[in-house]
Amino acid sequence: MNQTIESLKSEILAQGNLPNHIAIIMDGNGRWAKQRGLPRVAGHSEGIKSVRVVTRLCGEMGVKYLTLFTFSSENWQRPRLEVSALMQLLLETINHEVEDLDRNNVRLSVIGRLMDLPEAPRRGMEQAIQRLSKNTGLGLNLALSYGSRQEILDAVNQISQDVADGKIKPGEITADLFSKKLYTANLPDPDLLIRTSGEARISNFLLWQMAYTEMYITPDYWPAFREYELLLAIKDFQKRERRFGKVSEQLIH
Repeated sequence: MNQTIESLKSEILAQGNLPNHIAIIMDGNGRWAKQRGLPRVAGHSEGIKSVRVVTRLCGEMGVKYLTLFTFSSENWQRPRLEVSALMQLLLETINHEVEDLDRNNVRLSVIGRLMDLPEAPRRGMEQAIQRLSKNTGLGLNLALSYGSRQEILDAVNQISQDVADGKIKPGEITADLFSKKLYTANLPDPDLLIRTSGEARISNFLLWQMAYTEMYITPDYWPAFREYELLLAIKDFQKRERRFGKVSEQLIH
């Protein structure tokens, strides 16, 4: 580390221009565990520590929204024992963390098909969402049983039904209307996407929402991604010029 965490944090806060919404593909839990001769679930357990640290730091830095790709719709295809262990870990984690999240004024929401989860983790998640619903700090969003293509298809089906019911006309379908039919209807698009483990793909995550998102790829596995690594990602974001299709000169004026 060339700087201490506190000095890097102070430098970032002084510069401003923080991302309003950070999304993270938390990749590499299994490989982290394999490197250490541990079962895959040990990597997921260690990764929870990174979730805790990143959530706390985002709240401290004034980031408004943090969306974590927690369990994809494709992850159901993993070995049954691993899926079962992940669901149990999810339940234990939310039960253990809800007090601290409440203390830190964090709101909780889920994007994806929460109804796909087994009853115990689904009910635990619903209870946590309800308990934290009145908080006004960081919005923590967990993508659970989430797949962006399915999200888009669900939106198309909703709009198609609205057209069939005469609620809207085909010519009235706009990008804004479409966005309001997505799971993320109440969230702004991500400003920064972080992907750990060095993989350079989106993996069916927020395909519509990331049209102008800045991407940051780090070789660190998720269980090794902590305060310093997050601050480096934010610092890199602050160097970017976000033009949204315009040229630099237009941004000046």
